Amino acid sequence: MPNTESTAHLHAPSTSTTPDNDFIHWFRNATPYINTFRGRTFVITFGGEMLAADQFPHLVEDLVLLNSLGVKLVLVFGARPQIEHLLKKRELMTEMVNGIRLTDDKSLVAVRDAVASVRVEIESRLSMGMFNTPMAGSQIKVISGNFVTAKPVGVRDGIDYLHTGEVRRIDHQAISHSLDNGAIVLLSPLGYSPTGEIFNLSAEDVATFTAASIHADKIVSLIAADGLFNSSGELIRELRLDEAEQMLQSMNLEDEDLAKTLFSAIYACNNGVKRAHIINRNINGGLLLELFTRDGIGTLISPERYEIIRQATADDVVGILELIAPLEDEGILVRRSRDVLETEIDHFTIIMREKTIIACAALYPYAEEEIAEVACVAVHPDYRRQQRGDQLLQYLEKMARKQGLLSLFVLTTHTAQWFQERGFHHSTLKALPINRQQLYNYQRRSRVFTKSLQADKR
Repeated sequence: MPNTESTAHLHAPSTSTTPDNDFIHWFRNATPYINTFRGRTFVITFGGEMLAADQFPHLVEDLVLLNSLGVKLVLVFGARPQIEHLLKKRELMTEMVNGIRLTDDKSLVAVRDAVASVRVEIESRLSMGMFNTPMAGSQIKVISGNFVTAKPVGVRDGIDYLHTGEVRRIDHQAISHSLDNGAIVLLSPLGYSPTGEIFNLSAEDVATFTAASIHADKIVSLIAADGLFNSSGELIRELRLDEAEQMLQSMNLEDEDLAKTLFSAIYACNNGVKRAHIINRNINGGLLLELFTRDGIGTLISPERYEIIRQATADDVVGILELIAPLEDEGILVRRSRDVLETEIDHFTIIMREKTIIACAALYPYAEEEIAEVACVAVHPDYRRQQRGDQLLQYLEKMARKQGLLSLFVLTTHTAQWFQERGFHHSTLKALPINRQQLYNYQRRSRVFTKSLQADKR
């Protein structure tokens, strides 16, 4: 049982910081990701539009940085604008059927030349040594080759797709060997048949099949949009795989490129890739912001929930102490020592985002009186006003009902209004269990609120 009073703090503004402190805060928060990503494999794909964008030199710097941190990188590029430019220059006409280019003999030559020019440009950028950049002196090995075996699309609905192909097989062993040797693997939207034929492929397909074949940890798609949006026009930060599949079924297919990107992300996650990221290619440092911050800047698709609510364990004590310490320093929460928290840890519920505890609350039941105390409700400043407190309260109420408890009570000095808005009513000290009354701190003069669970009992 609690031996100190607790209150809840949910909406206090975070303390302002200087620019230097902002950097220190960001760098410290990025450290767990740096450790986690070392030795992991990321497949990153982008269209040929990226090469003409102002952000491309910055993207190259960020890729070199990831490589220096021990991330294994496979880059898959597209070349649509370069192909279209060369076709127009050579006065060649091609037909698009169901979003797929029909590639005849002459246009295949243009496709081959355009893809080759893009590949050389990317290789040269990665080989520049990063002069006058934070990554000056970096030496990057870039390997490309016939890693992709292709087959013809063939004749479908009476239409011969000629030299347009599909991915047949990925040489995952050769790619993995190159990655293990510290090289960046660069893949183009071209594939080769065992008989030496060249096929024009979709860069999305190459990236997706490669990610699945090498069991990549992430596939990252750099596109023109910020990510996926809901019906209200709000950016969707996170989608479970089943939610992404539902969204694809209901998606307006007028945005064909976005639909393809979503389909690729879903396919990858269904075939062993842990996470798929969709981010805006036009944001300077967007790749780093997506990978090294808890919330990212785009849309994350994962087979499992990115954020979970669960019972705390002894391993969570340090994280909870870090979360509640600022509130204790302000006198909002009664101070808990590490020993006390370790003793009471079974009463705590937490919300985990990545490997960080962003919210916590405790439930102390008094079985004989059929009542429980809700205490130590705390939410990280970055996640206040986002219903995390509601999630915790609902979870605790569900736990209390399962234990056959009929009501809850809370003692608070700062957030009475928040609890009242959620069905708690002002009460008196006499409403508390006798043992809890004896622990009441008259100096703090906490207000008592109670809530009946009988009306909501399921």
